[in-house]
Amino acid sequence: MNKTQNLFLVGPMGAGKSAVGRQLAKRLNLVFWDSDEEIEHRTGVDISYIFEKEGEQGFRKRESKVIDELSGRQAVVLATGGGAVLDAKNRSQLGGRGFVIYLYTTVEQQLERTQRDSNRPLLQGGDKRKILEDLMSVRDTLYREIADLIVDTDGRRVSDVVAEICRSF
Repeated sequence: MNKTQNLFLVGPMGAGKSAVGRQLAKRLNLVFWDSDEEIEHRTGVDISYIFEKEGEQGFRKRESKVIDELSGRQAVVLATGGGAVLDAKNRSQLGGRGFVIYLYTTVEQQLERTQRDSNRPLLQGGDKRKILEDLMSVRDTLYREIADLIVDTDGRRVSDVVAEICRSF
């Protein structure tokens, strides 16, 4: 499989992976998948419910299965969950099966973009800034480890981010 037949979007919550992925797939005439949406579709419940009943470990197990399946397809744009990179197998599959794009955004921008979103289980019950900073301190290195391209999404329109990605490969 040609690595560039698939585009995989990684990055923190609020980076714009789903919005960018949808437009990117449309522009390139590829099939769009969102791993979180696919998990919700298959289980019939939202991510928060899975976290509540199975914990983060249960969710990550489901996530790995979906990423394995979807990343093995051809001609797809896949938006992954923010924590997908925590699993070494996920990183290996994404890096080996497609062109990985890290949509970078600052914690400040994440706070702004997620402030009205109650469907983010990791942001429930705590100092959201501290939680996002802690997540970024662990995950940023992992995103960069597998990224073929890093695109800053802070303060940018989705269409501008998509245009930059299309010019870059």
